[in-house]
Amino acid sequence: MFQNIIKNISRFVILTPEEENIYEGLLTLQKYPKKTHLLRAGEICQFEGFIKEGCVRTYYLDENGFEVTLLFAVEDWWITDIDSFNNKTPSKIFIEALEDTEIYMLNPETKEELMQKVPKFERAFRLMMQRYVVTLQNRLVNTISQPATDRYLEFIRVYPSIPQRVAQYYIASYLGVSKEFVSTIRKRLANKAKIEQ
Repeated sequence: MFQNIIKNISRFVILTPEEENIYEGLLTLQKYPKKTHLLRAGEICQFEGFIKEGCVRTYYLDENGFEVTLLFAVEDWWITDIDSFNNKTPSKIFIEALEDTEIYMLNPETKEELMQKVPKFERAFRLMMQRYVVTLQNRLVNTISQPATDRYLEFIRVYPSIPQRVAQYYIASYLGVSKEFVSTIRKRLANKAKIEQ
């Protein structure tokens, strides 16, 4: 049952069987139907979650009330609002399940208990945080510096399964382009692939 999350954490630290049991005992498995919000702006985030199955997105509302997708998370990704979770501040973002989704959850208390009982998790969470910051930094740089077609290609590299799983307008929102533009890029790349075969 916990195989995926143990495999994920073993990229950062190696756990003994006893430590794995402690970890598993502190996790709760939550199930969210498609279109459910795990978090809404104004709420304080009470979870760090590892996606066992499904797809979620993080987004905010711009000054005109339009949704701007910040990131997607699928199987083997972690999801949270870091600022809200760590600093107990009201969130500025929404987290929404785009598919029926199952997530292993830690709340602030169980995370603290985990780090006290298994101190090596301090290292694991620090390394995961570094990876997350790198992902966000790359997203920011790409959004500012790359043409839209290159942003789409980078998106496909980072999220290869997403185009088959979510509506095109979510991808357009992530890339900062119209859904018509995404459709045009996809057709152009599909035609190019046919020619190259």
